[in-house]
Amino acid sequence: MESSSYEIEAEVESDHWWFVGRRRMFSRLIQDLGIGQDAAVLDIGTGTGSNLRMLRETGFKTVTGLDANDEAIRYCRDKGLGAVEKGDIRALPFADGVFDLVLATDIIEHVDDDVGALSEARRICQADGKVIVTVPAFQFMWGSQDDLSHHRRRYRKSQLLVAIGAAGLEPVQAHYFNYLLFGPIWLARTLIRAAGKERVNENRINHPLINRILTWIFDLDVRTAPLLSPPFGASILVVARRAKP
Repeated sequence: MESSSYEIEAEVESDHWWFVGRRRMFSRLIQDLGIGQDAAVLDIGTGTGSNLRMLRETGFKTVTGLDANDEAIRYCRDKGLGAVEKGDIRALPFADGVFDLVLATDIIEHVDDDVGALSEARRICQADGKVIVTVPAFQFMWGSQDDLSHHRRRYRKSQLLVAIGAAGLEPVQAHYFNYLLFGPIWLARTLIRAAGKERVNENRINHPLINRILTWIFDLDVRTAPLLSPPFGASILVVARRAKP
């Protein structure tokens, strides 16, 4: 991700509708999975600390963050979100089977070898642990944010599940989310491209009133998506476990 994107993310993640909504979604999901606060948790690709903020507020005591970027690590430290180790998702610096929960949220789309990255998440997860994966969906939804974030691809759910299986993981649940805003996001990105604005950071496109409205819509979205299992959405969520031999 580009340096300017880290700066903007660090500035907005505490109250921007996207980050707030994801934290609520992950918090509820982790609670529903019955993962206790004494679990050992790894957040891969911390960015500027949104998941670390959620895990701290949820009460987890044994949390490890990892990111490949020094700037992201510095932002997490400056926010007081705990120590973040430097490392690569393709070669995680941890022993086998040491984490009860692994978060790999919006990270595997950044690497060429997504199966290798998911295999590493499986390796360091305990036999009865869980891996939570989110990715951006549908290649035709590609926008300037994908370019700024240095994404390699966007996924269809079927493609992600193939990668999950190839990595030795077994899906527990899988669904698209951010489906209520799917049309508006596609339209906005189409207009941005038509206007020749190829370097627009979408996290900057906001207003307090709009932010409140989108926070409400997104919260409704992520509460209903697991129940409705919509056939589309701007993102995909998968909860996986280690596949049985």
